[in-house]
Amino acid sequence: MLDQRRHLRIRFASLPTIRLGYGGAIGDGVIENLSLSGLMVRTSMPLEISRNVGCEFRIFQSPLIDVPAAVVSRVGDVFGVRFQPGPIAQILIEDAINQALLDGNASILSVHELGGKKIMRITGGLSGALRNDFMHALTRMGVDEIDVESVTAVEQAGLALCLVATTRHGVSIGAQSQCFAEAWKFAQVVPGDVAPGMSGRDQTLE
Repeated sequence: MLDQRRHLRIRFASLPTIRLGYGGAIGDGVIENLSLSGLMVRTSMPLEISRNVGCEFRIFQSPLIDVPAAVVSRVGDVFGVRFQPGPIAQILIEDAINQALLDGNASILSVHELGGKKIMRITGGLSGALRNDFMHALTRMGVDEIDVESVTAVEQAGLALCLVATTRHGVSIGAQSQCFAEAWKFAQVVPGDVAPGMSGRDQTLE
C-alpha cells in the first residue's frame, strides 16, 4: 500500500451489525470494514457478484443508514459491496465515520512517504483491530515512523503493537496526541522502575 486509495478503509474493534435485503430475503451480517464508497460484510446469505443488495445499518450511535449497493467481490463468506447512495445517505455515512473516529470506536491506518521516510499514520482508536494492517505495513513495507497525532483512544493491544515496532523494528514514534502520549509514557516503564510522576505505590495494577 502506499495508500493511494481514494477512500481509506475504516476498521472497528467491535464490529457493527448490518441487515441485508437480497432477492426478496432479509438477512444479517457484520461489517468487517467500511469506507465512504462501500463496505466488507460477513454474512451467510448467498450473495452473488454483480447483483444488487439493500444495506441497512448504524455505526454505533449514528442514525439509521439505508443505502442500495452492488456486490463486487467475495472471499468465502465475506463480500465487498459498493454503495449507490443518494446525497443524504452519503452525508450520513460520512458523519457516522467521522464520529466513530472521534470517539475512538473506529480506526484508519495508512502509510505515506514523506521526505524519504515511510510514515504509518493512525487515526481514531489505537486497538488490536489494526493488528493485521499494522504488521503488514511493519514487516512487508518497512516503516520508519508512526504518526499518532490523530489517535483519540488507546487500548493495551494497540500499545503492544507500537512497542513491537519500536523495540524490534527500530521504528520511531512521531507526532502524538495527548491521550497516546500519556498511555505511552506508562507502557514503556520497565517492571520495577517508576514512571515520571508516579510513586512506587502507584504502579500497582488492579
